[in-house]
Amino acid sequence: MAENEKKGAAAAAEKTKGFVGEFKKFIMRGNVLDMAVGVIIGGAFQAIISSLVNDIIMPVITLITGGIDFTNWFVSLDGTSYATLAAAQEAGASTLNYGVFITAVINFLLMAIVVFLIVKAMNKAADKVKKKEEEAPVTTKICPFCKSEISKDATRCPHCTSELKD
Repeated sequence: MAENEKKGAAAAAEKTKGFVGEFKKFIMRGNVLDMAVGVIIGGAFQAIISSLVNDIIMPVITLITGGIDFTNWFVSLDGTSYATLAAAQEAGASTLNYGVFITAVINFLLMAIVVFLIVKAMNKAADKVKKKEEEAPVTTKICPFCKSEISKDATRCPHCTSELKD
């Protein structure tokens, strides 16, 4: 019986090592770390966009619309009328907060626009780099015999010593 217990313990330890080893392998992949960095930066970026919407854009929209405050657009589900959303929440009333939803949609649209502009700028920069690489004069060619890269002006391949004809 002691023999079976040892085998069971060894199998459990091996299974744990296998799971732990697989988890370590998974977590150390480059794309998992990249994703983690992206999520962290995305969270910080979301805070910036929320501040932009709540502190800059929404007050301007409120001014343009004559003092309309989206955050106080709500429907009280208990039938009672409340002056503000804060008053309804303080009274413990269930509310349908469609003004808060409108603000969230504006947040999303602004985030999408900013991400689009960043991607567009990155693509434009990448195109400029690609064009510069394409404009660089060709200084090498491929040997037709050994497929090694050689000087464009070579008459004999330095790798396979074949005579090259233009």
